[in-house]
Amino acid sequence: MSSRLRKTRKLRGHVSHGHDRIGKHHKHPGGRGNAGGMHHHRINFDKYHPGYFGKVGMRHYHLEGNQSFCPTVSLDKLWMLVSEQTRVNAAKNKTGVAPNIDIVRATTKFWASKSSLSSLSL
Repeated sequence: MSSRLRKTRKLRGHVSHGHDRIGKHHKHPGGRGNAGGMHHHRINFDKYHPGYFGKVGMRHYHLEGNQSFCPTVSLDKLWMLVSEQTRVNAAKNKTGVAPNIDIVRATTKFWASKSSLSSLSL
């Protein structure tokens, strides 16, 4: 923005530049940061951040998230678990025998749609 369009140009000649004489900029009129969430800013917190205060659920001491780690694979993308060479060999194979993919070595959870299940035999 060019300097001739800035607000400061309009405020020239006005003693306090829109910031009040006493206390200068009035520092932090509503308090610093999230101050007053349970007091003078309660309406804002209740309206825009419901559930900000209080407790929910049970406490779990020493929670280790890695224990519940469960990688997933969509059955539509099952061929991603196999090398490119295996894919090419399976396409060339005329006997109709599908390659054996040990999917448990790759992942533990699978997503499937009805269309993907119709073409697979697991």
